[in-house]
Amino acid sequence: MITAKRLDTVQEYYFSKKLREVADLRAKGKPIINLGIGSPDLAPPPAVIEALNTALENSAAHQYQPYKGITELRNAISEFYKKFYQLDLDPDAEILPLMGSKEGIMHISMTFLNPGDEVLLPNPGYPTYSSVSKLLEAKERNYELKPENNWLPDLDKLSKEDLSKVKIMWVNYPHMPTGSVAPDSFFEKLTRFAEEHKILVINDNPYSFIQNDHPKTILRKEGLSDYVMELNSLSKSFNMAGWRVGILAGSEKNINAVLKVKSNMDSGMFYPVQAGAVEALKLSGSWFEEINKVYTRRKKKILELISELNCEVKGDQVGLFLWAKTPKEKTSSDIVDDLLYNKDIFITPGFIFGSQGEGYVRFSLCATEDDIDEALKRIKL
Repeated sequence: MITAKRLDTVQEYYFSKKLREVADLRAKGKPIINLGIGSPDLAPPPAVIEALNTALENSAAHQYQPYKGITELRNAISEFYKKFYQLDLDPDAEILPLMGSKEGIMHISMTFLNPGDEVLLPNPGYPTYSSVSKLLEAKERNYELKPENNWLPDLDKLSKEDLSKVKIMWVNYPHMPTGSVAPDSFFEKLTRFAEEHKILVINDNPYSFIQNDHPKTILRKEGLSDYVMELNSLSKSFNMAGWRVGILAGSEKNINAVLKVKSNMDSGMFYPVQAGAVEALKLSGSWFEEINKVYTRRKKKILELISELNCEVKGDQVGLFLWAKTPKEKTSSDIVDDLLYNKDIFITPGFIFGSQGEGYVRFSLCATEDDIDEALKRIKL
């Protein structure tokens, strides 16, 4: 069979290929330490596990579930946004639970993009924004993020360009991979930019609570704009990456539009998963304080490891990663390959996040302190 032409525009996801290589090396006896992937290794909250197990006994647990999620989950999301973001969202109209926010990127793009529409993508940024745009035959337009501007887009510069064909702009703050944070003033300016140019701006916001004491939302408190939406996720904040629970928030008009796509692509989220998510969203801020204590200890050790590699790093980054500049004489591939093949340590090269990522490498905090200590010992040898 001949595959669809759209597959000619994309490659298999980097981590899909690279983790197979890592698994193969391990199968051959290599003691690979994985500091590359952002998959939380800590357990979800005990109350979440208990809720999932209890829900398995519900008589309706194994039936199809509502496309918009159960009422209890939408209410819990609404209360979560009110408690941590000081934002009132209508649980029946302005919230759509998703089976993962990565899937949500596809749902949103299918909802609003036609072939030939232009999409503004961050460089460096999450590769999925680019892959989905290509699959839908949209035209990519990268906007550069630079360290001297704290990895924020230059909206004034963008405003001077011809944006008449741009339909969507992806932003992601706290930012992955750089760990930078956007001030409230930036979100306000970005919303004005979106409305002025009639561009749908989506903030992908899964890292609000990791190493960050001031979670923020792009959504406007005095009324949601039809030109701004937000993705959120339980994957990082509650150590539930494999559960696939995401959140989309936005105006009723936009939520209903995305639902047209989503309802034709899945048949609802497994009820026990939703029940567990409800319990997670009810937790107090002390949950985040405790997991961040773990990440703080790990971060300290990773910073020491980065120093041993003669890389430069800012210690005030938030999220699950540390973004480090490589020595001038080495590329990101040089660092990654040397560590993988000579030290049995896997980290992520910056180039996979775009041309602005070259010259950087990314380290994950999703590894035990013992593993980080062992990695440090190998580097010092």
